[in-house]
This record gives sequence, C-alpha cells and structure tokens, in this order.
Amino acid sequence: MNTNADSISDLELILTQIQSASLPIYETLKQSLGEYAQSTNTTGDTQLEADIKADEILQNCFKDLQIIKQICSEEQENAIQLHEKGIYSIAYDPLDGSSLMGANLSVGSIFGIYQGEFLPQNLIASAYILYGMVIGIGFASIFKEGVEYFVYNGEKFQPQKTLKLSSKGKINATGGTQKNWSKSHKEKVESLFNKGYRLRYSGGMVPDLHHILAKGGGIFSYPSTSDAPKGKLRMLFEVFPFAFIFEKAGGKAICINENAQPQEKAKRLLELTPQHLHDTTPCFFGSTEEIEFVSKS
Repeated sequence: MNTNADSISDLELILTQIQSASLPIYETLKQSLGEYAQSTNTTGDTQLEADIKADEILQNCFKDLQIIKQICSEEQENAIQLHEKGIYSIAYDPLDGSSLMGANLSVGSIFGIYQGEFLPQNLIASAYILYGMVIGIGFASIFKEGVEYFVYNGEKFQPQKTLKLSSKGKINATGGTQKNWSKSHKEKVESLFNKGYRLRYSGGMVPDLHHILAKGGGIFSYPSTSDAPKGKLRMLFEVFPFAFIFEKAGGKAICINENAQPQEKAKRLLELTPQHLHDTTPCFFGSTEEIEFVSKS
C-alpha cells in the first residue's frame, strides 16, 4: 500500500525526471527551425521533427522509472507499457504548440500523472513546461494547494513562486476559428471584451494558460465549433492536466455542451469519461467569476 509519504517521494522523482528532460528538449528547440517530418501523428496532424525528438526524449526519461506502469503520448496511437508492477500512468503532450516554432513563439510540454488507469479521477499531479526566454515548470499535486512554479537559472531549477488565481481577471484567450463559433459563444466572448477584457492568445495552450496563471486570472476557451463539435484539445494529454492545475490554483475548468438541457450544459472537465486515449472535448479554464459567466445559458 502506497502511503502519502511514498506518493510524495514518487512525485518528486517524476518531477525531477521532467525537469531533466526539459533541458535536451530546449536544446532541440534552439537548433530547430520548425521543419516538418514525413509523418503524421495518430490524429492526422503533420509532425515536426521537434515533436518526434521531444517524444523520444520523454520516453527515455520515463522508461527506467520502475514506479511507472505505462505512458501515452499525443504522438503515439497506443499506450506504451513499461513496468508491470508500476503504480503510475503518465499521459503527455511532448511539444504543445510546435507549429508556432517557425514564428519564434513560446511552446510547451504537458503532463498528467495518474495513479492507476488513465481516468481523470485518478489524477494525483500535473505539470507543464514552458520553453520561453527561460525554461519554466508549473507543478501541482493533491498534496499541496496552488501551483508551484520553478525556473531554470542555468544550473538548477529554483522555486520562483506559487501560482494562484483571483476570483476575477482581465485576460480573454479564446481559440477556434471565429466563423465556426456558435452564436451563443460569440456573444459571450464579445460581452467579455465589452467589459474591458484584453485579448491574449498566441495559439499555444501552455503559454496562454500560463499567462492567465501568472497574471492571476482570466479565461481560456476552446469551444465546440461547427467544424469540431467535440472540440480540438485532447482530454488525457492537455485538458485533464490543465483542469487539475486550474482547480489547484483556485479556479475552475468546465466543458460546455450547448445542445444539452440547461442544467446539463456545463460540466466539470474532471468528471468526463474518455472512451479512447485521444478523445477531445470543448474546454474552458479560468477564474471562478469568468467560468460562472460562461456557464450561464
């Protein structure tokens, strides 16, 4: 039976591996110009050379940890079994926003750490890496409130601050092609702008969500659209990990199904049940007041 002390120690070990892996990934990014490979991932996206290299680095990072049962990557169709007696399953997006590399914008990596199978109720920790002017890592677990944020100073990762959200912010990061938005979503976005919210959207999930966390509030949305009714972002690799992080930071994370009955339209993301490793969902992350606003019919 794993005690809390054992789990904390295990998570520290996993975090150390993530920190170590971030360094060669960052070097890969600095040497890359965003070149495309001759392959696609499981959902048909054309892969960049950096996507493939980052995935390889992370596979190697986790494969020798006996506590890890299995891993699954956005770049792989199926989960990779590692150690039969392992306790944890790790789902990760090795390089989120890699298409931004050619524009020299920040990209990231995302991790969901599950105790048991890949189900949201099994999440015990989440992490993200932000590759910007410096390497930053956000980490949240069931054992602490807030999101610990570490920055690499050239020699080691140092804790910089604990990220927490106010009940209300001023940032509005909204994704999806606007012509494919529903009338209801468009009205809510315009209403937020009319209230003085600022548009801050790069097209990278990690930098955009970190920006909201760092500024202490706001909202990120990727709704259901006419061309992607089930959303675009993947539950296991992107949505669940950040839902966990935003809740630990004092915010909320929901899915909005505009075709459902009013009392069922808004649902907590961490209560969804994926049917496949690569299932997607509409998603909204933010401070409590913004999420309550978009939850209204």
